[in-house]
Amino acid sequence: MSKFDGELSQRERELLKIRRDSDTKAAELVKMERMLQQTKSLLDKKSQSGTESLGYQENMVEDLEEKVRSSRRYRRNSLHHTQMLESQMKTVKGELVGTLDHLQELRNVLRRSQQKAEERTAAMEKLAAGLR
Repeated sequence: MSKFDGELSQRERELLKIRRDSDTKAAELVKMERMLQQTKSLLDKKSQSGTESLGYQENMVEDLEEKVRSSRRYRRNSLHHTQMLESQMKTVKGELVGTLDHLQELRNVLRRSQQKAEERTAAMEKLAAGLR
């Protein structure tokens, strides 16, 4: 029987060791499950903030695209306005050239008129001197 007692106590020790190992493994498993849960939670938070960040980035991209479109419209409008102003400037320049030519003609007419008036004045003075 002592052989059986020895075997039994050997088996009891092995069983006790297995139970301790099992308890240790169970505690480790609980710890690992807790860590897994925390990791999942962190991933979910990052995923949510990533989604929010992605939404922010999308809004930023949309804003920039709208600014680009607005800049292009402004550029087109500015180009059109510049072309209109250049056309008006050419028209005004042409009118100024015409006006300048007309003023030069009038100046020449005025000089001739003044010259004739001076000649008539001189002729009248001659006649008046001759009549005296």
